[in-house]
Amino acid sequence: MIFTGSTGGQKAEASGGFTPVGDWTPPACWYEPKWTPDEFAEEFRNEWNVAHASGIGEAYQIAQDHYINGNPYEDFNKSEAGKGIWWTSVRNESRADAGDPAAFACDSRTFWVENGETPNVENAVTPEILAQLAYSRIKVPDTTVSLAPQNATKVNLPTWAWLDNAKFQEVSVTASLEVGGVNIQATTTAKPVSLQLAPGTQDAETYPASGKCTINGDGSIGQPYASGKADQDPPCGIKYLRSSGDGAFKMQATITWEIAWTGTGGAGGDLPDGTFGNDQEVTVQEIQSINR
Repeated sequence: MIFTGSTGGQKAEASGGFTPVGDWTPPACWYEPKWTPDEFAEEFRNEWNVAHASGIGEAYQIAQDHYINGNPYEDFNKSEAGKGIWWTSVRNESRADAGDPAAFACDSRTFWVENGETPNVENAVTPEILAQLAYSRIKVPDTTVSLAPQNATKVNLPTWAWLDNAKFQEVSVTASLEVGGVNIQATTTAKPVSLQLAPGTQDAETYPASGKCTINGDGSIGQPYASGKADQDPPCGIKYLRSSGDGAFKMQATITWEIAWTGTGGAGGDLPDGTFGNDQEVTVQEIQSINR
């Protein structure tokens, strides 16, 4: 399986993967076509090239009977070469390493599938499964918000917040799989739709009151502060009602990304929104009079 697009790689602007909204997660394991009969025979030899310690010999004999001795397959189905492909389970290694039981749920042994048929098992690769796997590999930019005042703001002074439209554009990842008689692909696209500001303290007000700043028509968020706007409320921003003392408040800026996919055969649809954000330290100073 190959993944191309905004997967990180050498792109400096790529940062991290987003978190799905709700309790949905991409598959932690799945089944995909892997080997021709000759390739599976080689894989089998490599897999069982271990000392037959206690219990291993019996397991090896069971495997031989299953794939070689005709119960139910004979000689790795070599007589059916070109008519199908061997499918096997694949784990999301990061989730397996973390001990996620979902990564071990695909426990069916390697099985044969005729060309043109779809395996009757959960999480067998389809365009939609590929789209979900692409979802988990999308990398999006850091959410570093521009602020004015830039270094330190003042109590009761509206702080303007904005994001450059050049940085927050659609990103996508394409997952493709071509082996034997299987050739499918899917492209998952993430589109930024809003910025959520969390001031880092309850003693603050946000603009708008919900703290949710929508994307402008040109792809930017909010507006940069400019001379002459001192008496205006920012379309996106925060007003702190107390100082941060000797420290700083940890403001969190989180982008919500809207996710859709298209795939082989005209398939397509929506996937759960994803969020990705960063903390930024904001120093808030107490001052009695402000000239701006």
